[in-house]
Amino acid sequence: MSNEISLVTGGNGHLGNNLIRLLLANNHKVRTTIRNINKTAPFEGLDCEIVQADITDRASLKKAFKGVTNVYAVAANFSMWAKNPITEIYDNNMQGTKNVFDMAKECGVKNIVYVSSVACLDFTQLPANVDNGYNKDRRNWYYNSKNDSDKLALALGKKYGIRTVLVLPSAMIGSEAHKLSYTNNLVLQILNGEIPIDTNFTLNWIDVKDVAQGTYNAMLKGKDSNRYILSTETHTTMQESVQIAADLYPELKLKIPKKASKFLLYTVASLMEFGSKITGKEPLLQRSYVDMFYGLKQDYDISKSRRELGYNPKSSRKALEDALAYLKNDWK
Repeated sequence: MSNEISLVTGGNGHLGNNLIRLLLANNHKVRTTIRNINKTAPFEGLDCEIVQADITDRASLKKAFKGVTNVYAVAANFSMWAKNPITEIYDNNMQGTKNVFDMAKECGVKNIVYVSSVACLDFTQLPANVDNGYNKDRRNWYYNSKNDSDKLALALGKKYGIRTVLVLPSAMIGSEAHKLSYTNNLVLQILNGEIPIDTNFTLNWIDVKDVAQGTYNAMLKGKDSNRYILSTETHTTMQESVQIAADLYPELKLKIPKKASKFLLYTVASLMEFGSKITGKEPLLQRSYVDMFYGLKQDYDISKSRRELGYNPKSSRKALEDALAYLKNDWK
């Protein structure tokens, strides 16, 4: 494997950066793309080649893809809200996926592990698994973009004859973070006592290092055109999450939030959405969230990942405890 170059797109993101560290630890030659060439702090002390490229700009990808055997397609727009969600989120994620596969075909890439999301699973039958088909809920443009780019990646892989394996992570948290991801930020809010009410949305916490290992194993062992869930089996409620933090750090005197009714959340979300029209800032709560997530249990069947990838993640509780400790003690 010594001369083969592994390319990780979006290497300064939480998963991308942990994946680079894992690849280097396994003696792979690594190249990564970042959009802003001045943001190299996440790569200090890492022996990897850094190329400025943006997946939405096809021409910029050429230099990055040259001579590469294996591509880990990690970069994507992760935002649940935008002023123009169709262009800023949906079109970006679809175009980015197409550019990655087009350039991979042009440059003779053999293998792609594409990072999708549990967002594109069907939650009407639980535990959700990859055989149940796609999420039929079309109310959120980020979710739509994940659903449709997942299908597009499989279609383009087939069309171009590139071995394509998809991994679907849940709420990634934990160490080696260089900026706060959406989910790590949620853990920090728990620590800071900033969860005033329980919205009755559940979470499926997973340690980012387990996702990195699962993604690497997908390159080594994953079957072509197959999808693998990288989560834990069971959901954690917000009340349980705060309770875990309260038990770990009694000195913080954390209050367990009370469950809010759907009606109250709807009212709050309406006001916040109205406010965001004025400020142009993302509302903390949206009505579509309430519709999609209220009472939804994020439980997953990961038996296929265990069987075929040797995937063996730490429990949700342990992932959360470790992330709480990291954000409390080591996060700057």
